[in-house]
Amino acid sequence: MTTLHLGGPARTLAELGDLRDLPGVVEWARRHGGPPVCLGSGSNVLVSDAGCDRPVLRIATRGVRVLGPAGDGRVLVEVQAGHPLGDLVDTAIGEGLSGLEMLSGIPGTVGATPVQNVGAYGQEIGDCLVRVEAWDWKLGRRVTLSAAECALGHRTSRFKGSTRWTLLVLTLALRPSRLSAPLTYRSVAEVLDVPVGSRVLLTDAVRAVLTVRRGKGMVLDSGADHRTVGSVFLSPRVSGARRARLRADGAPLNSFSDGSTRVSASWLIQQSGFALSSPLAEGVRVSSRHYTLVARSGASATSFGEAADRVFRTVLHSTGIALTSEIDFLGDPSSRPLCLSSPAPAPAPAPAAPAAASAGAVRRPLL
Repeated sequence: MTTLHLGGPARTLAELGDLRDLPGVVEWARRHGGPPVCLGSGSNVLVSDAGCDRPVLRIATRGVRVLGPAGDGRVLVEVQAGHPLGDLVDTAIGEGLSGLEMLSGIPGTVGATPVQNVGAYGQEIGDCLVRVEAWDWKLGRRVTLSAAECALGHRTSRFKGSTRWTLLVLTLALRPSRLSAPLTYRSVAEVLDVPVGSRVLLTDAVRAVLTVRRGKGMVLDSGADHRTVGSVFLSPRVSGARRARLRADGAPLNSFSDGSTRVSASWLIQQSGFALSSPLAEGVRVSSRHYTLVARSGASATSFGEAADRVFRTVLHSTGIALTSEIDFLGDPSSRPLCLSSPAPAPAPAPAAPAAASAGAVRRPLL
């Protein structure tokens, strides 16, 4: 039930396919020990080889509908948390709505997007999120949280690492337009042979994003490297002299909506001496297309954690920068890999020469 295909069993598992069944799910969770771990497509999860002793709730609700004008020229769209993100992106494109096109090819469910503030190529869910509806296990009732109350940050939110809330419904505000948001990533613009900053047809933006992602093996249909969680590590925040030194070294630096400048984690891994396809631990290697980790035959959750720890330690030693993992770990905390622990250890000094609004009436369902 995860994209890595690793880890042991759930002690007890339920699936929510219809919000009318929520009261029964709440009672099930209470009988089995309290707030469940929620799972969508399992695309950002590493499960311990011993499995998970907590109740696991798979969110499988589906549905998208237009609610009406948002009041700022955008359109409110309501989406069930279990709806596949890829399907939502395709639906938005088909309806001529901009705001999600750069998220093409990202696996997972819509409900997972606020947890991680999912984003790619200059666009993130926080750009269009209006509110979420959730079950609050602490208060024992259904609640509505505004986007501001979600405390979205760079690949984080108030939901990250917490089981207090089970997200049920998202409301997004998308802009009617056949043109994309400006292309801010050079790799995407180069596919279409247009300058950075260009706006292109939504379908062309999707094509370019998928081309870049497939080239990195970061689409689940990309063949031998598909057993992955995508980006194992966050792009670290850098500032001051370190940022200037990295820029001088030609490192890929990007600015984000939280005001941070971040260096590509993949570039740091490459600079630390790891080669594409190089083995890291039993059944785990660097992808053949991109500097991330993939699982193969013989892999286990333990060996995947060992591989991630090896990369973490090597990058820290080589660059003085401590990577932070994006992966959610399920299972006994004592078996959690070092690099998945929080907070990360303080980085060592860098070497002098680094290695080379309210909803309106429902108009109609979206098909």
